[in-house]
Amino acid sequence: MPMKISLALGPRRPLSRQTAWGCLTSNIALPGTGSLVAGYTSGYIQLALALGGVVVSTLFGVQFILWQLANWSRLHDIDADPTKTLVEIWIHLRLALLGVAIFFLAWLWALTTSLAIVRASRKAEGTQSPKF
Repeated sequence: MPMKISLALGPRRPLSRQTAWGCLTSNIALPGTGSLVAGYTSGYIQLALALGGVVVSTLFGVQFILWQLANWSRLHDIDADPTKTLVEIWIHLRLALLGVAIFFLAWLWALTTSLAIVRASRKAEGTQSPKF
């Protein structure tokens, strides 16, 4: 019998501090994953942004590296105009940096969500009475 995988979120419930810290560390490693574990729907967008940023930076980063290798001698020419060279490098590098910026945006959003998860877990544990 094949295993079924579901992307549906379960009900949001109070988390222990240990689980909340696990969500924080997983969000630091891959934005959106910890948010999804905690039951936040924003985790889907965070994960999509993070993966999109990685794809964009990888594709355009490889393209930039190939362009740089093809133009190595011209870019490292002593007689070349440094301003013109930097502008040309910027033109070919900017989309790869856009991908890095998209990933960083997702990472910051996931970090903010993680801190809210940890804060909520502290409040939830603080309101529970000790069981003897």
